[in-house]
Amino acid sequence: MRDGQGREIDYMRISITDRCNLRCRYCMPEGVECMPRWDILSLEEIKAIALCGAGLGIRHIKVTGGEPLVRRDCCQLVAMLKSVPGIEKVTITTNGVLLDPYLEPLLAAGIDGINISLDTLDPVLYREITGRDQLENVLGVLKKASSLPVRVKVNAVSVDFSSLLPEGAGQEPSWRELAELAREYPVDVRFIEMMPIGYGRQFTTIDHQELLKEMKALYPDMEEDQTPHGFGPAVYYRIPGWKGSLGLISAIHGKFCGSCNRVRLTAQGYMKSCLCYEDGVDLRDILRNGEKRPDTEGHYHWPLKDCPEEPALQERLREAMSGAIFKKPGAHCFEKPGQITESHNMIAIGG
Repeated sequence: MRDGQGREIDYMRISITDRCNLRCRYCMPEGVECMPRWDILSLEEIKAIALCGAGLGIRHIKVTGGEPLVRRDCCQLVAMLKSVPGIEKVTITTNGVLLDPYLEPLLAAGIDGINISLDTLDPVLYREITGRDQLENVLGVLKKASSLPVRVKVNAVSVDFSSLLPEGAGQEPSWRELAELAREYPVDVRFIEMMPIGYGRQFTTIDHQELLKEMKALYPDMEEDQTPHGFGPAVYYRIPGWKGSLGLISAIHGKFCGSCNRVRLTAQGYMKSCLCYEDGVDLRDILRNGEKRPDTEGHYHWPLKDCPEEPALQERLREAMSGAIFKKPGAHCFEKPGQITESHNMIAIGG
């Protein structure tokens, strides 16, 4: 399907939980409350949306959170999404802490790619950013990248976190250490400009135009890599002799709205067509026929779990989703923070 700007929308990011086992300062710092479990979509509800999305032209799905692997049925969901006719690729974004024991189940479920969020290789700074001592678990998985049958990517937000270190603790910019991972391992290391959403407003992003200049000065043989790496907006570069590539996702200083191909589904079933604005459509209300949350806490058991393809339901979803996609804004306004209408934190929206 094409939106009102003529852009082909074929990529959906699906958040399956707002819970996480880290407490990153720019996403889910200590003290953030999670939503009631009843509010979270069941696997079958997510599949119903994926079925409708595939009928509208969605071909690629990214499973996100929160941390998707804290949801114990994550691998089951991956297998369900892979079974949807029309869906070509299902990938996942994770912080990597729980990834090692889930590698084989994810591969068995058919996962097509793994993105690992990692902002530093410094153990002290890692703890300051995330609130946890889990860096070794993440690095242990990265060392297995050479033996995995799927592409592995490392995602790092472009923020200078050095102020979080003890006074007098000098450190090279984190991006240099992270970039070197692509020399040693067959991974794509991507740097992502921090978007002014939620707690991210408290941090200033590194300008990728300046970062690219620094990269080219350090690696003068670096050249743009035109080979396909995925379905998103990253611009990739390769360096002779390296096993992996470097990528830049520059939402602020390299605006790519004209080619945006994605929509987002929050864990509570709200479909957003642009991260910058609150506009969207409540698909959970359609799935549950307006049912209200009960007084008692607990998981929701969807009455239509055995027939997510039910024609009347799919027609209602199709009308709502196609309408929201058609109204997708022409561009974000992150460069004008006063015009941003999205007030939720990223943990509630989905990574």
